[in-house]
Amino acid sequence: MIKGKTLTPLLLAGIFILMLGLSFAAVPLYDLFCRVTGFGGTTQVSKEAPKIVLDKVVSVRFDTNVNNLDWNFKAKTNVIDVKVGQVNRIEFEVENLGNETTQGVASFNVSPASFGKYYSKLGCFCFEKQELKAGEKATYIMTFYLDPDLVNDPTTKNLQDVTMSYTFFSTDYYKQS
Repeated sequence: MIKGKTLTPLLLAGIFILMLGLSFAAVPLYDLFCRVTGFGGTTQVSKEAPKIVLDKVVSVRFDTNVNNLDWNFKAKTNVIDVKVGQVNRIEFEVENLGNETTQGVASFNVSPASFGKYYSKLGCFCFEKQELKAGEKATYIMTFYLDPDLVNDPTTKNLQDVTMSYTFFSTDYYKQS
């Protein structure tokens, strides 16, 4: 039989171990939650295109930004009208305006946030380190589709336009944290 003086430290140690385990699990669980629900505008990654294309058309706007890099970054086309379920390609032009080789990583967000779970990427340069030499230009391509299920969701079925906002960050930005 365990006495009170022994039980309390064991209980506290158990709570400590549980809380420690939960703290390590929080980031992957939050990431999974965002990918499944589209929370915060998190888009989806897909391996194959849908088998159905609807007549509904949505205007997709592309907003491009650069943070802490001497780069010029823009979409070749700022707005494209896409049919729901149709596979689309958008090209982005990037140029290093600086005098040395630099690296950047692009992150993105979709607005309105409720649309994130219906914006599916088949291929993207996002979250991959990109390197450009001084004066170098590059073209990056993103392939995506809008999931046909968006017409069944009351929060997205009447949307006519969405915005994809991309920001290239210097990889030095990530070293500072």
